Amino acid sequence: MTPSDRAMALIREGIAAAEPGAAVARAMAEVLADPPGQGGRWQVIAVGKAARAMAAAALQALPDATALVVTNAGNDAPLDGAVVLRAGHPQPDAGGAAAADEVIRRLSDAGPQDRVLALISGGGSAMLPAPAEGMSLADKQAVNRLLLASGADISQVNLIRQGLSRLKGGGWLRLSRAPVTALILSDVPGDDLRVIASGPTVAPVGSRGQAVTLAQDLGIWDQMPKAAQDALRRPEDRCALPQARNILVGSNALSVAAMVGAGADPAPIPLKGDVQDCAEAIWALAADLCPGQALAFGGETTVRLIGDGMGGRNQELALRLALLAEARPVPFDWAFASVGSDGRDGPGEAAGGLVVPGTPRAIRAGGIDPVAALARNDSTPALAAGDALVTTGATGTNVADLAVLVRAAGA
Repeated sequence: MTPSDRAMALIREGIAAAEPGAAVARAMAEVLADPPGQGGRWQVIAVGKAARAMAAAALQALPDATALVVTNAGNDAPLDGAVVLRAGHPQPDAGGAAAADEVIRRLSDAGPQDRVLALISGGGSAMLPAPAEGMSLADKQAVNRLLLASGADISQVNLIRQGLSRLKGGGWLRLSRAPVTALILSDVPGDDLRVIASGPTVAPVGSRGQAVTLAQDLGIWDQMPKAAQDALRRPEDRCALPQARNILVGSNALSVAAMVGAGADPAPIPLKGDVQDCAEAIWALAADLCPGQALAFGGETTVRLIGDGMGGRNQELALRLALLAEARPVPFDWAFASVGSDGRDGPGEAAGGLVVPGTPRAIRAGGIDPVAALARNDSTPALAAGDALVTTGATGTNVADLAVLVRAAGA
């Protein structure tokens, strides 16, 4: 097996371990230990990239429940027993705004004798924009564009998003009179439930005042629409937040563990922080790899957008590592793959990148300067020219990013 083949086989093991249907099925026994009150009903509301698969598993255990699924294109096939709505990701759209209105209606209609089963997965934040009072969808979209280009990590992004939404940061609990149980598939390192899909069933990451300070520190405050600034300046809601039962059913750590179980070693560092810094840290480990060794990484890097090209954080990481390897070569064959577990890396169709020692040379032979491409955040056409793009299609799950560095056996 070549290093490239092994790298992708390990990535597939990690994605398979995050299969959301199986994760929900395992958790349903605990959910059913708290049935609805007399005359009540189950209301299933699933949101995120894994929403359809999670809802399908829940409906196997709750065949009489009503169900709403909000997910992105590629994961939105019809589901018997459920209403499936398509919403935009990573940019909120009108479909997501309409879906948010339907979620609000269903939560508000639930009575104290009912039970709400919330199925939460990554991507749910963008899919349910629900702008705060006084804001329009266009205002939310403008803020989202600023955040995606700011280099902020997911916790910082969600601190600001929560202050601008009726649903995020515990908003589901404020709207529902019925008790809420949430099954959560984590797409964030550390599995902070306040951050996953912007924490609809948990307390917010922080206050609106902290969000204002962060926006100023990121240099985006003055660019934000006035309606968004006004929303973040409003006084905090001092009412106690109702409690929910939140159950973590899958995570990036479990996927990395599956890769380790398939023969990789756990990497001593996560995918974290600035993408160039992360590439440097990963390539620094290469010289000490033993023949046949593979290192499995999980997490999520950040990219500061300085150009208007096509790409994503996994593609940038792979391309940056390939250039570092060209400048600091090692005397053996290797491969490095970095892939979004949801099958999408950025706004295009690529899931990530798979690079080998000759990738930069192949990119140049294809007529693209890889250094110049990175300078405009244009990693997709560069990797395509080097036959180094990974395309999986939508996987139906989302547990952040997975990466593998492999040294050839016997090399």
